Amino acid sequence: MGRRRTAWWRVIVVAVMGLVLGAVGVVGGAPGSGSFAASASPFRSPSASPSSSPTASSTTTASSSTKDFQYTFAEDAPSVRGATDTGDAERLAPGTTYRSSLPSEGKVYYRLVLDGTSTVYVAATAVPPTDAAVTATEGVRVSVQDADGRTCSAPDTASIGAGRSPRPLTVWGARQLPSSRSLCRSAGTYYVVVERVLRTESSPGDWELELAPVLEPRLRKAGSTSAPEAWDSATPSPPGGEAVRRRGGGGFASATALEQGAWRDDVRPGQTLFYKVPVGWGQQVYATADLSSASGGGAGGGFVPGGVNLALYNPVRGLVDDTSISYNGSQKSGALAALPPVGYDNRYAVSDRVGGMRFAGAYYLVVHLAARVGEEFGDGPFGLTLRVRVKGEATAGPGYAGRSEPSGIFQVGLLGRGSGAVGDAGSSEGSGDGGGGGGAGMRLVAVGGIGAGTLLLVVLGVWVVVGRRRAAGV
Repeated sequence: MGRRRTAWWRVIVVAVMGLVLGAVGVVGGAPGSGSFAASASPFRSPSASPSSSPTASSTTTASSSTKDFQYTFAEDAPSVRGATDTGDAERLAPGTTYRSSLPSEGKVYYRLVLDGTSTVYVAATAVPPTDAAVTATEGVRVSVQDADGRTCSAPDTASIGAGRSPRPLTVWGARQLPSSRSLCRSAGTYYVVVERVLRTESSPGDWELELAPVLEPRLRKAGSTSAPEAWDSATPSPPGGEAVRRRGGGGFASATALEQGAWRDDVRPGQTLFYKVPVGWGQQVYATADLSSASGGGAGGGFVPGGVNLALYNPVRGLVDDTSISYNGSQKSGALAALPPVGYDNRYAVSDRVGGMRFAGAYYLVVHLAARVGEEFGDGPFGLTLRVRVKGEATAGPGYAGRSEPSGIFQVGLLGRGSGAVGDAGSSEGSGDGGGGGGAGMRLVAVGGIGAGTLLLVVLGVWVVVGRRRAAGV
């Protein structure tokens, strides 16, 4: 009888321990997101740890020797056909990234069905063939129009630039609410219009196209409708120290995560590299790009206007700022202009540079080395050093009344994936604290861990008492 009693208690202990550990797992990680440890910031990859040594990272695969550097589109992106008129326009759903193509002549149309409370952005990345002949002025334009053909915001245009090198060009359009303009306020059907511009001497043929519509929910509580009048515009010195090697991605979807610090990469003529930096509400981001001197090869002694282009895009892929650096074979450095802290009210500024810093999230650094650099100075690779500084402490966000699409795009931090419903601790977009969700999640984990530990100690204590009583024949 005593033996059976002991076995019974062991079964109870094992069962309770299983329940305790299961409860800790539920608290630590949202369903579908793995354990708590696995739910770290979406902007950090295991290889992007600041503690990585340059020696250990030097084994990273070097850039390909081929001149054909294809843009990396979002994985499993559905294809949509750009219609030649609005009647056949296919629908785009915010939160989904699409693949399409852009003809050399004429406009293409896509359809949006929008509510009357949310702001929607659509970024279009046009990708010319890497061997295409292009001119400096040609490019791509996008706009968002209502059902009456009225433009909801000024069309955005991007051009190839002085480097005359085929490269991905990204533009963005928006239906923004609230708006002082009477246009585009109501719910209904809207259209995204994309077209090539100023194509005169370039090669005929389609360009590939990536479309990324994003929904920004309204604020839970209305705030100021004017941009901040003053902010710290002093440019801090870039981070020093030894640069850590980090390989850039081939597109927005595969951008390599960077944090504050110095980062080393290699770039070849005609190549475009993508990186992303998490920037929270109230923080400022600064970046410089240094290109090494040529090591020989090519005709030499040349000069390439716009040989290096460094650009910063916000979380919805809207251009914030860029700089173009001419290259003559000696080392060159370029820096982005001083930018304001991330703030919701920046969207009301006249300056596009200020207006682009309107939400927290992943900001993208994009570097392109013109193909003509290879003609003058050889195929390289050329050493690239990025120095990134994120200034200030992250603050609470504006408090959205709903969920963004894709979820969590305007968040940074431990619980930045936005997996919770509106009001959940894990979703700062719905909680109204604009970033306090991480603290709530940590409190849940702490309480759960303490409670689980206490329960486990109680069960073990009962087990010991029962065992002693059995040994004493009680």
